[in-house]
Amino acid sequence: MTETVAAIVAAHRAGTVSPAQTVARSFQRIRDHNDPAIFISLRDEKEALAEAEALTAKDAARLALYGIPVAVKDNIDVAGLSTTAACPAFAYSPSRDATSVARLRAAGAIIIGKTNLDQFATGLVGVRSPYGIPNNPMRGDLIPGGSSSGSAVAVSAGLVPLALGTDTAGSGRVPAMFNNIVGLKPSLGLISTAGVVPACRTLDCVSVFSLCVDDAMTALAAMAGPDGADPFSRNRPLAQISAFPADLKLGVPRDGQLIFFGDKASEAAYSDALKRWTALGATLVGFDLEPFYETARLLYEGPWVAERYLVIRDLLASSPEAIHPVTREITVAGARLGAADTFAALYRLQALRKISERAFAGIDALVLPTAPTAYSTAQVLANPIELNSRLGTYTNFVNLLDLCALALPAAIRADDIPFGITLLAPAGQDAKLASIGRVFHADTKLTMGARHLPLPPLANFPVGVGGDEIAIAVVGAHLSGMALNGELMALGGRLLEAARTAADYRLYALDTTPPKPGMLRVEAGAGSSIELEVWALSAAAFGKFVAAIPPPLSIGTVRLADGRGVKGFIVEPAAVNGARDISAFSGWRAFMAEAAAG
Repeated sequence: MTETVAAIVAAHRAGTVSPAQTVARSFQRIRDHNDPAIFISLRDEKEALAEAEALTAKDAARLALYGIPVAVKDNIDVAGLSTTAACPAFAYSPSRDATSVARLRAAGAIIIGKTNLDQFATGLVGVRSPYGIPNNPMRGDLIPGGSSSGSAVAVSAGLVPLALGTDTAGSGRVPAMFNNIVGLKPSLGLISTAGVVPACRTLDCVSVFSLCVDDAMTALAAMAGPDGADPFSRNRPLAQISAFPADLKLGVPRDGQLIFFGDKASEAAYSDALKRWTALGATLVGFDLEPFYETARLLYEGPWVAERYLVIRDLLASSPEAIHPVTREITVAGARLGAADTFAALYRLQALRKISERAFAGIDALVLPTAPTAYSTAQVLANPIELNSRLGTYTNFVNLLDLCALALPAAIRADDIPFGITLLAPAGQDAKLASIGRVFHADTKLTMGARHLPLPPLANFPVGVGGDEIAIAVVGAHLSGMALNGELMALGGRLLEAARTAADYRLYALDTTPPKPGMLRVEAGAGSSIELEVWALSAAAFGKFVAAIPPPLSIGTVRLADGRGVKGFIVEPAAVNGARDISAFSGWRAFMAEAAAG
């Protein structure tokens, strides 16, 4: 069996393997792998197995991550396990899960343990931790990459099929390259950072490590969505994976702008990756990389270092020796920056954002090396700051410019060092990057991770929207054959698929003419799974359709049973007071059929 998330969930649903057996296998592999530097803490195995066994009482079809073992970077809260951020003096015991973790659990995931990291998520190398340096399973002398070192190694080594990292300057991408796996850095605010120890709070995001793109997107869909506990959360609808575009245009730096620090093997691997894109039908378009380089310099030369300082200034004052010396050297610089420096940098960043937008005019994504070169642990320990800085050449600007990113394996060099590329696009285009990237990854025919698992064939996906179309979920009178379906048809709508919501909704019969339902979102797992249809409308038609929706109905993000999010009808809470709860019918069509028969 290929050990992707999709394959494991399918086996669990078919009953050929139980979630408890899969969780037990993860714990056994952790023991057999015998690298104490990967995990800072592990859950009690019996407790995890009991949680996995309890899943069998639930509807497996509604759990996108049914029984999937997940590792969590130890700057993300997991109830019952200490959060250390790789600093024992900083450690605390959270009373609740981070929002991202809670949503994974709601989708059926089983948390295995907390993984090692560069202390306070400061570093791209994976060697700055008092808990040791995780061994790179691809080549033992290489750094594991950081700061999400333990999470990336755990996925590559086959200890878990899915892991959470964080990404501020590349911590969810650089380790992916060094470990021959996928690293997804979502749009800022798409996943809540409530319950995450900040690095740079305005730039932080929770990231995903997996063996393939589809698995990363399944996890992203389970976690995405606004969160009132996170003031930086944004309501960004997550589209579904769609077909590889026939007229794909990719931005590549102009001649002479790329930096590989003399690494000819990486330079050749990048050139080969571009040839692969061309063979897949992409048109390569040159763009000016210099504004991106200037933005990258702002991250550590500008006031964003002060955000890192804010997190640990009390510890710096009381117990400076408790902080890794390299982390301390980097962070203390944040105390010297004034308000004038901050505003000057913000003004320059805003200008650079406008300039960088031009690079995306007429193209779908930028394609860059994930990192320009690779280093051994010995090299980094001998020159920790300069070599770390080099690894961020193509990552440090991404969050400052509010881009989403997808790091993909591209090659295994002749010296057995993995090389990877990263796709970049403006915020909100996560699904587009996945749609493009999954095809590239499959075309490489590389094996996955360090266990050299075969890449599975690309899974089929529902017919998606194309061009300027927007998908919309309907649950009531606009369903096929119902009273208002003609409105969709008149606007040129086309049916994409029949689907169901996650079990997070209640359905009410509203007192309207013609009769309509109101679907109200409730606490995750505390509602019913409601039948619906997903339709596609052109952007112009979508605008007309939404403008005509009468209150108390409105359009929001509806979470589907497979974890995807799609625009759809929701109702204001006040409007269901006194309305009949018809959730037991699991859909408007069944309710109307009974009413007609009654």
